[in-house]
Amino acid sequence: MVKNRYRNSIIMFTDPISDYLTRIRNASRAGHRVVEIPASNLKKEITKILFDQGYILSYKFEDNAVQGSIKIALKYDKFTKEPVIRKIQRVSKPGLRKYASSTELPRVLNGLGIAIVSTSHGVMTSKQARLENAGGEVLCYVY
Repeated sequence: MVKNRYRNSIIMFTDPISDYLTRIRNASRAGHRVVEIPASNLKKEITKILFDQGYILSYKFEDNAVQGSIKIALKYDKFTKEPVIRKIQRVSKPGLRKYASSTELPRVLNGLGIAIVSTSHGVMTSKQARLENAGGEVLCYVY
């Protein structure tokens, strides 16, 4: 929930994962070093995957309020100062969910990028899901 500055109404996010990805995308395009995002268990798992795959520099989970927050330090190329995350795209949306079996899981840029999948074994990359023979909901692509 966010307070609208024009009225005293509250805006509800219908898709918190899209909000999470958009905040990262906007911060990296603007050249910010750190982005702060409202926390949830799914967002924490996606953050861990982004760190393990080398797309972000570091992260910190803060449980200071009811919901808590995630602080993510974005990663940039040393020489060109370009963000490491070139594109981060939501695949499965609330209006149209995208599911894939373990044999149909996508390969992003012929293996150069990752697809994050929510399976019955937890949130993981499509490569890990193929190894564990688990399908699920394809959340996003990162490259």
